[in-house]
Amino acid sequence: MTENLLHHRAEGPTCGPPLLLGPSLGASYAVWGKIAPELSATHRVVRWDLPGHGGSAADLIGPGATVGDLADLVLALADSLGLERFAYAGVSLGGAVGLHLALHHPQRVSSLAMICSSAHFNGSRPWEERAALVRGEGLAGLVETADARWFTPGFTVPELIADHRAADPEAYAACCDALAAFDLRERLPELAVRTLLIAGRQDPATPPAHLREIADAVPDATLVELPGASHLAPAQCPEAVLTVLRAHLDGPAKRGMEVRREVLGDAHVDRAQSRQNAFTARYQDFISRYAWGEIWTDPTLDRRERSMITLTALVAHGHYDELAMHVRAARRNGLTPEEIGAVLLQTAVYCGVPAANSAFATAQRVLAEEEEEEDGLTG
Repeated sequence: MTENLLHHRAEGPTCGPPLLLGPSLGASYAVWGKIAPELSATHRVVRWDLPGHGGSAADLIGPGATVGDLADLVLALADSLGLERFAYAGVSLGGAVGLHLALHHPQRVSSLAMICSSAHFNGSRPWEERAALVRGEGLAGLVETADARWFTPGFTVPELIADHRAADPEAYAACCDALAAFDLRERLPELAVRTLLIAGRQDPATPPAHLREIADAVPDATLVELPGASHLAPAQCPEAVLTVLRAHLDGPAKRGMEVRREVLGDAHVDRAQSRQNAFTARYQDFISRYAWGEIWTDPTLDRRERSMITLTALVAHGHYDELAMHVRAARRNGLTPEEIGAVLLQTAVYCGVPAANSAFATAQRVLAEEEEEEDGLTG
């Protein structure tokens, strides 16, 4: 690894959309240990260490460092990995780095999530005092109070406490310098990327008011407050943070039930729902969210094309009851009887004549029923 780059860990498919994860002061990238592997199922996840933390060299920053300096290191890391544009999520100082990137390099950041973070950190004096303390006495005293600053009473993560103890005091103090000088409140209305803000209700370092301040100033920002969470929410409440982050990264909720009704018709969906019970409820939810909310909403293929593919697949597997439903759906999606016939004729070649015989019989019955219904309406 190149010495002048931040230490990092990359997970997930190289072809996946990139996601950078930033840590809190005093913690290593292990703060994301319960979340990064899950997000890596769909994203190229890169979590990085602050200078002097985890595996990052201490001399990457020095006294008088700024959040902008840290952001430059993150950009250098992204460049080295060939990541031109990326989603970003960060905790505390890591979140401040993301805010700086989104405001100063908006062309690089596709979306931003700030977790237990702020556009300012209560002025310079507390951080100047902490920097002086660490430069004079080291980190031992701060390590003793880490649990109280990071977590609610009775909770701890030994690995993160050990990483705090092992951090380089000079690099830690330089990060304090960066926090002392950080204040982007006046620029918040300029933020143009999709923004998620997650606050811990029990966070003493960046209380929910800090995140609300950002939410009030940033157009269309989303704010979520987690009950029972303190400052290192990704480590203390990973399931809750993961759920919110996934929804943010995946974009707006897909309209699965709406599409299901548009394709299959209200009458069919109403019948399916009327038959739903405790045994089938999860399956019906699965169908609406994945088949209709993920596949049928994908704009790569239009609905006519999807109907033709669906008809072919149903013939191939002999699902003639489903075929009847999807012949009706194909008509609703704009296929003519002649086009449906052409699709079924194609299946005779690739699925077999007996399958096509049954398919034609099913389709002919459905089309005849449709014709009778139309005659009834006009007669």
